[in-house]
Amino acid sequence: MSDTPLLELEDVHAFYGSAHILEGVSFSMGLEAIALIGRNGMGKSTLCNTIMGLCDDVRGSIRVGGVELSGKAPYIVAAAGVGYVPQGRRLFPSLSVDEHLRMIRAPGKGRWNPSEVYKLFPRLAERKRISATQLSGGEQQMLAIGRALLLNPQLLIMDEPSEGLAPTIVENVIETCHSLVGEGMGILLVEQNLGVATSVAERQLVMVSGHIAAETTADQLRDDPDAQRRYLGVESVSTH
Repeated sequence: MSDTPLLELEDVHAFYGSAHILEGVSFSMGLEAIALIGRNGMGKSTLCNTIMGLCDDVRGSIRVGGVELSGKAPYIVAAAGVGYVPQGRRLFPSLSVDEHLRMIRAPGKGRWNPSEVYKLFPRLAERKRISATQLSGGEQQMLAIGRALLLNPQLLIMDEPSEGLAPTIVENVIETCHSLVGEGMGILLVEQNLGVATSVAERQLVMVSGHIAAETTADQLRDDPDAQRRYLGVESVSTH
């Protein structure tokens, strides 16, 4: 097997105008799940956007499978095998569920197509003809995940996938992540819900003020209330 990391960031900086948001971010990952945790405003979503080519002013190296992607357009990043489930889902109000899933045609053959997405999320099959705006929050999240999977990515970036969801739906998201990693996909999970983050990933990266301040494990974080308060301002770990 190749020793080349699936994703590798080296001294990545990102700016919005004069604001210096990411300040020297470096980490690497393989075909695994890792979680990026931190309070609001620490730069987590900016990191997702930077990897996906959605931030204009970027410095440093971003490599996927050894291929340099820093500064590349989003469609090039997607073609390199990176899927993105953005915060807020970003669905198209004018399109039905099925139209969302039919609009993407990934090159070559892969595991994921609309039929496989409907098997993963049977509720979407029941509601395939309705507008995405008429879906519940959980159904919208299923659709956002399904849409990203149609690219048959090696790496799936998920930004706050549990946000605003009922506990039973959150458990479904966790199970989906475990299933995808089990099939050989890498997942970079951005989460403020520490219970979700520690349920999905053993590796936990802590972002503070635009840089990776610490790396720990799910078990260590569960057993350290002081670290939970320091990094996220929470009193206990829960998926709810």
